[in-house]
Amino acid sequence: MNKILKIKDNIKIANNLPLSVIAGPCVIESKKQAFETALKLKQICNKLKINFIFKASYDKANRSSINSYRGPGLETGLEILKEIKETLKVPVLTDVHCCQDVNKVAEVVDIIQIPAFLCRQTDLITACAKTQIPVNIKKGQFLAPDDCQQIINKIKAFKNNKISLTERGSSFGYRNLVVDFRSIEIMKQTGYPVIFDATHSVQKPGGLGSASGGDRQFVLPLAKAAVAVGVAALFLEVHKNPDKALSDGANSVDLKMFKNILKEVIKIDKIVKKSN
Repeated sequence: MNKILKIKDNIKIANNLPLSVIAGPCVIESKKQAFETALKLKQICNKLKINFIFKASYDKANRSSINSYRGPGLETGLEILKEIKETLKVPVLTDVHCCQDVNKVAEVVDIIQIPAFLCRQTDLITACAKTQIPVNIKKGQFLAPDDCQQIINKIKAFKNNKISLTERGSSFGYRNLVVDFRSIEIMKQTGYPVIFDATHSVQKPGGLGSASGGDRQFVLPLAKAAVAVGVAALFLEVHKNPDKALSDGANSVDLKMFKNILKEVIKIDKIVKKSN
């Protein structure tokens, strides 16, 4: 049975419903950057008639180097996300890395995300579950897809059934990831919406020494493959100039390519969902 995740009043995400998209910059670099990106993404998604959720991080706590840019921080970051949400009328998603941030984040966002590296951290999962808002779980690179059931059980233990799962690749030796598309089908057996993160799946963790590398040229083919298998939503990190992005630039989609990527995957999604 396909469970439906309701975001606000007008967005429904499920494995058998038309594709939705979660997109935005890896990290908030400035208020101007976040607003401009969110507005452009919304305009494109509206034109293509696809549900859009804006994502950006206020703090990237798992950077490769102590000198890496982490973001504007909790207070400033949440102010920006709240203003984007209210001004542009779009739902927002952000990730949390520590329990003490959870309640403040939950007052602003529509979806709270548990990062892949922290997907087994029971205290963090518990804190997120208690907010009773939707929780998106990034499957760890080290985790088998059927192990996600235990994470689901932790959230459901607090009477929160608003859950989605995200595939973002699996560790393949050192500094490399590979996507096993069987994982999507296995996670779909839970009934919960499965999202495919097409940009983190092409990441090369720590591949640049003091930062992560990536192969963004493979984002589109992997996205097409995942949508062909059948997913509820696509997750994309997008930047107007990826080569100058302050985080995850090597695996981020150029804003100029965003519309073309969506047009390609929407065609596949319609065929797959219609045949099912």
